[in-house]
Amino acid sequence: MLFNSLAYLIFFPIVAVCFFVFPKKYRWLWLLLCSFYFYMSWNVRYAGLMLLSIVITYTSGILLGRVNSGTADAKHKNVHRKLIVAGSFITNLGILFFFKYFNFVNSLLAGISASFSAEWPVSDLNVLLPVGISFYTFQALSYTIDVYYDRVKPETHFGYYALFVSFFPQLVAGPIERTGRLLPQIKATPAFDSDRMRSGLASMWLGYFKKVVIADRVAVLVNTVYNDPGSYKGMPLIIATLFFSIQIYCDFSGYSDIAIGSAKILGFNLMTNFDAPYFSKSISEFWRRWHISLSQWFRDCLYIPLGGSRVSKPRKYFNVFVVFLTSGLWHGASLNFIVWGALHGAYQIAGEILKPWRDRLLGFFRINGETFVRAFIQILMTYTFTCFAWIFFRANNLRDAIYIFRNIFNFNDMAPADTSLFTPGLDPKEFTLALASAAVLLLIDILSRKRDLFCCLVKRKLPIRWAVYIAAILCIIIFGSYGIGYDAADFIYFQF
Repeated sequence: MLFNSLAYLIFFPIVAVCFFVFPKKYRWLWLLLCSFYFYMSWNVRYAGLMLLSIVITYTSGILLGRVNSGTADAKHKNVHRKLIVAGSFITNLGILFFFKYFNFVNSLLAGISASFSAEWPVSDLNVLLPVGISFYTFQALSYTIDVYYDRVKPETHFGYYALFVSFFPQLVAGPIERTGRLLPQIKATPAFDSDRMRSGLASMWLGYFKKVVIADRVAVLVNTVYNDPGSYKGMPLIIATLFFSIQIYCDFSGYSDIAIGSAKILGFNLMTNFDAPYFSKSISEFWRRWHISLSQWFRDCLYIPLGGSRVSKPRKYFNVFVVFLTSGLWHGASLNFIVWGALHGAYQIAGEILKPWRDRLLGFFRINGETFVRAFIQILMTYTFTCFAWIFFRANNLRDAIYIFRNIFNFNDMAPADTSLFTPGLDPKEFTLALASAAVLLLIDILSRKRDLFCCLVKRKLPIRWAVYIAAILCIIIFGSYGIGYDAADFIYFQF
């Protein structure tokens, strides 16, 4: 069930109305049933995998609690705790590996065997990747880590914990919530709040605007070029890459906005997952503002356990590179994503090493202090490096990515008079609408960093508020891109 489908627009109001009508002590059960129904709308059988992950991590939490309260000495407690955590990680990541990475690793081994003229005896598996498995697996494992480090106490109520993992607004594409934020809210049973409802609806509107007005429209051009890159050189490749940077931001942050808005209407606060990332002045800042929940997960569950920054500089750079390689692999079982992750790791390391030289260069040109010119240069450079990395993220395979990388500035075969070279897949009207919509979003991002736009709106008089509400709804209805036969388009991050 997609957020941008008619089914969700029917499903969610029913869920919300019944949630506040039911007695408080049964509301968690209603949300749990609705969350499993939401997930089973894709594939009933894969709900069993999510339930297995819930049972494993719930049990690991109970066992960790018993070990912590036991009478064994500290040394034996530590050994037992590590064994429990290892068991939780091995089983959960084993399930993830089986469904997401087995065929990838198997094909690599088959290729290596073929290079030695040997036959690889294992065939690929014919299995579908369960929707959102990476997200709910990481959220469940974060609970194990939080209990291990005694950040939270083990949850004994299985229903509350199952809802924490399966909560439908953020189940299949995040934000990846931490135990200490979401679980207490589930146990508190929030009451209806009209202000929260209006704020949630505003967030959902922004998400739908990003998705159906911008992301699904620019996707036409992006898919036209990236699904047949050999037919293009120069400007079409540049435009498609820039448009993909818009598409993936609007698609993924749009999902997060709808998820946050849906949860807020029900009385739950989910963490902010995006914070105008394309205004970042460095790659490290970009990752503090892009997919924030995943960045924090890798920081807490991988980077810090590896030693973080409390080690020598070479070891710190190694830790950073491992985190970004793992992040690339988390996004997809393909060499493309590994290269994408490696690029961002290299960006981070190079940025830190070259920082003194960069500051000297800016000083030489007398671009000192936090001036507009300096900020603009830093933002432009960060965005440019990010877009180059997006090539490997979006390309269908590594060969296509290399072709695009080599030909993106090849203007030799272009005919400037042919406008179709600049708008492949979109007519000039749709192309202009895509640019105008992206400009509106840019303005919203700029203004939202200075003030809370929703709070400004609710302070206005009732006729003004309703005029804005109606105009916003009409904007999505009129300018939305609804796909062939009005089919809802998938969100990009569902494949992860």
